[in-house]
Amino acid sequence: MFEAPNSKYLVPFDASFEVSRASTTPQTNSHPHKGKHRRHATKKLNMLQQLLAAGDRRSVLLIFQAMDAAGKDSTIRAVMQGVDPSGCQVFGFKKPSPLELDHDFLWRTTIRLPERGRIGIFNRSQYEEVLVARVHPDILGHQKLPGELNLETIWDERLTSIRHQEEHLARNGTVILKFWLNVSKDEQKRRFLARLDDPTKNWKFEPGDVEERRHWDEYMLAYQAALNATSRSWAPWYAIPADNKPYMRARVAEIIIDALQSIGLRYPQASSDDRSEFAEARAELCADDG
Repeated sequence: MFEAPNSKYLVPFDASFEVSRASTTPQTNSHPHKGKHRRHATKKLNMLQQLLAAGDRRSVLLIFQAMDAAGKDSTIRAVMQGVDPSGCQVFGFKKPSPLELDHDFLWRTTIRLPERGRIGIFNRSQYEEVLVARVHPDILGHQKLPGELNLETIWDERLTSIRHQEEHLARNGTVILKFWLNVSKDEQKRRFLARLDDPTKNWKFEPGDVEERRHWDEYMLAYQAALNATSRSWAPWYAIPADNKPYMRARVAEIIIDALQSIGLRYPQASSDDRSEFAEARAELCADDG
């Protein structure tokens, strides 16, 4: 199966990750993240996506989770800029619809998994069901769950379901990379105020964002539990510092590129029958006087 690219931001697989020790700011100034470096990364990622599509043996799933204003939308936009749109698909997951609530909690993301040869991007994901729902367990009352709810066990059960599904997907050729964009509470405040101060950004602000901010510590505990339970070599989490957006985007792009380079993507080789058909087609084309 796919093995996680190494990175200082890779969440360990032994459940030892601590949110309080995860940096929200760049840990080094030595890594380039602007101008020529960004353009080079975009070109390389586009080439790798073409190889992925041509080979048609693997798919890629990128999952982005973060607190509000961490930069999920802009990171997806910046990292995938220049990549063939026909080879990518982006889905955002917010409040479940009535149809989605008539299925298990994994259904709505499962039906949007990328097919072979494509990159699928989840802006939020099934992890909302062990993050938002964990912080606000009253949400479970709308999910039509059978039997009596046990809040002592349901989160571990859901994390186990997610982990097993990811292992299944990995065994069948899906490269899974999960990014937690780790923004600090102070930086989130600054970005919220910037949205309020700039009329062109007012549309990004929702009063509910401030309400969720009141539960910051609870969210951090929920993230810690989720990342520890589901970061595995075949479906790794990366806790990317998000206070510096250019740096964050560069690190996300590097990890995706390293992952795609590690799986041996190549153009398919023509068979002997294919070459015979190519020769016949070439002869016909060359003989065509038109």
